[in-house]
Amino acid sequence: MLVKPFTRVHKRCAGATNGRRNDEVLSRMSRPASDADVIVVGAGPAGSTTAYYLARAGLDVLLLEKAAFPRDKVCGDGLTPRAVRQLIRMGVDINSPGWIRNQGLRVLGGGMRLLLHWPDLASYPDFGLVRTRTDFDEILARHAEKSGARLRESTLVTAPLLDERSGRVGGVIAQPLDDHGRRAGADTTYRAPLVVAADGVSSRLATAIRLHRRSDWPMGVAVRTYYRTPRHDDDWMESWLELWEKDKQGELKLLPGYGWIFGVGDGTSNVGLGVLNTSSAFGRVDYRQLLKRWVAQMPPEWEFSEENRVGEIRSAALPMAFNRQPHYSRGLLLVGDSGGMVNPFNGEGIDYAMEAADLAATVITDALARPAGPTQERVLRGYPAVLRQQHGGYFTVGRTFVKLIGDPRIMKLCTHRGLHHPTLMKFTLKLMANLTDHRDGDAIDRVVNVLTRLAPAA
Repeated sequence: MLVKPFTRVHKRCAGATNGRRNDEVLSRMSRPASDADVIVVGAGPAGSTTAYYLARAGLDVLLLEKAAFPRDKVCGDGLTPRAVRQLIRMGVDINSPGWIRNQGLRVLGGGMRLLLHWPDLASYPDFGLVRTRTDFDEILARHAEKSGARLRESTLVTAPLLDERSGRVGGVIAQPLDDHGRRAGADTTYRAPLVVAADGVSSRLATAIRLHRRSDWPMGVAVRTYYRTPRHDDDWMESWLELWEKDKQGELKLLPGYGWIFGVGDGTSNVGLGVLNTSSAFGRVDYRQLLKRWVAQMPPEWEFSEENRVGEIRSAALPMAFNRQPHYSRGLLLVGDSGGMVNPFNGEGIDYAMEAADLAATVITDALARPAGPTQERVLRGYPAVLRQQHGGYFTVGRTFVKLIGDPRIMKLCTHRGLHHPTLMKFTLKLMANLTDHRDGDAIDRVVNVLTRLAPAA
């Protein structure tokens, strides 16, 4: 068998004796350097947060990342209060330079311009943040590293290491890469009792053990770039609810999605759009050209011109609403995009990835405190249930919502009628951003909470 029983003592276990600590050190010295208690594949927000919590619990964590930091990822770079809460809990210094705070959303559509402050809640801070993924991901990875995780960059995981008899994942096979992303040496085998797949929407690890995405569940595409602009220090996250595209007959169709302008604070703004696959136009639209046409409508004083564009227009898929399940199987746990942990309402993924990382680390820590066997496996199999309890009902409501707005008539009704009702928009903000108090909340909180609690779990 490739997988060995877990016998080591947590580094930070209260009351541990010096003798036990010495035994632990000797045990580490005697085993191969490639071994770990847990291997985490992917050092994005999902993987780095998982590695952080596991390392803080005293586990020996190996965090493998195919790129070398700093590296970019396609994203809006906006962080809602839900994500901010996770950063605060992790002790990330969000008061240092580079973090841009915002008050809420500036929503445009249907001839309206509406300011929606982030809600005043006991459960979440009342501000959001903007930070480019080039910075953000490295901050989290270094934070995990400082907490004890062993980070290895330029390491491409190509396949899980499977036990021949049971089919259980007992590690990974990886290849080193050079500075240009090319193979730079022989494959290396890394072994661990548990592996966390935080390797993104395509997830080689998940697909290798036949955990495939559901093609009938919602997906989205995000397209974005950066522009030098005087709007770079805006303290509102701006959302445009009207994205129009001509069909074959030359008629304008309202697409299910939105455009965004998020000031980064460094002289540039992140400008992009997200579109859902519930529209009949999905897959037939050139989203890069759509972005260019949309930006061309902006006032000239914003300076969103081709001369001021910084970098390429890049796109990425958004896997939504737990569209790959189960989130645990045969020694492999899915966290983040690999498990479809993106909010269908607004395309947010960072906050749900970080929350799932916290849950996964708790389950793993509890499981590895038990001897290998049926009891440990029963604990691990509880991870999908915990995720469904946390977000399953909400994601089901979100799937229903995106199917509805796939109809241009409903999308137009929501845009042109909804924005004229401030109370309805306050409800919409709380629902779409998933920001409510579950105790002592207001009437809107209670309605949203009941709605998501009664919905069947995704």
